[in-house]
Amino acid sequence: MTVPVLTRRLLRLDEELAEAGFDPGGDIASRALLLGELDYALHPRVHERRVPSFGSIVEPTVPPEDWVEGTRLGLIRRPVGSFPMEQARRFADGLSSWISRSANGDDASIVFDRPAGSERDLVVLAEVTGATLVQRHPNGLVRMAGAHGVLRHDGLSWHHEPPLAGWIAAMSACDGDRDHLVLAELLEFAVHDLGARGIGAILVHRPEDDRVPTYELRLPVPPPLQITRPEDLAPLVHALSQVDGAAVFDGSGTLRQLGVRLVPSPRAETEVDGFGGMRHTAGRRYSFDDSASTVVVVSEDGPVTVLRGGELVGRSEP
Repeated sequence: MTVPVLTRRLLRLDEELAEAGFDPGGDIASRALLLGELDYALHPRVHERRVPSFGSIVEPTVPPEDWVEGTRLGLIRRPVGSFPMEQARRFADGLSSWISRSANGDDASIVFDRPAGSERDLVVLAEVTGATLVQRHPNGLVRMAGAHGVLRHDGLSWHHEPPLAGWIAAMSACDGDRDHLVLAELLEFAVHDLGARGIGAILVHRPEDDRVPTYELRLPVPPPLQITRPEDLAPLVHALSQVDGAAVFDGSGTLRQLGVRLVPSPRAETEVDGFGGMRHTAGRRYSFDDSASTVVVVSEDGPVTVLRGGELVGRSEP
């Protein structure tokens, strides 16, 4: 690494990412390109007190014509050519329009037929394009998604959400492929739809309903929204952002109860230690009482905890 390739500012950013446990990898040209795009997202040029959003697809390894099937998005690709990159970036909002960057100079403007700027969208786009995505969301959050998982910068520090494959493997101790699929969707929902938006919640997956659970119903029976159905996720996120208590899903991933109060048994209160705040303690003790269930607790500041049988299966650290 030399200063002419990586400026001192980019070197500082590289060190900051290393402290957060992230190594961009790749050759020096690709590394400099990624750090440059990330630096641009972190330090946007303000115009008339408006801070622009931004999105970059860095070093895609899959041809653009193969993106459509995996993303279900129509797209138009226009080569940048000799047009200055500083100007080309102005057209990339990180929602519907993106700038595609390659160290070999094959830069292009990418415009999708609908917005794709949520964290879940970024994870899908990174997987389908084989790229690292850098985004400054209109709300000011800067994210980088790729094979490493997702890195979020809230203006002060980085938070790393590792790839979910390891989590899903740890959660798949249940029986049957159906539960494995439902739990994978539930975890993705918790991390990329709730945690990414700062929505605290308790999600309870109950594959068995052979006894009366230890919770108190406080709200009417909700619509049977399904965690495996993409069109049901937006109303579910909106509802969870407005209620306290837990959301209970059956074995198929269908929402059965909302806003319930988890009531621990005397044994759970005696034998299961508290963990974190009230939300995590309630989830941990409930998982002890309902040993067939899996409880996913989402903190308001983003980290997600998975509990089963009163024990921690996994947790993303702040």
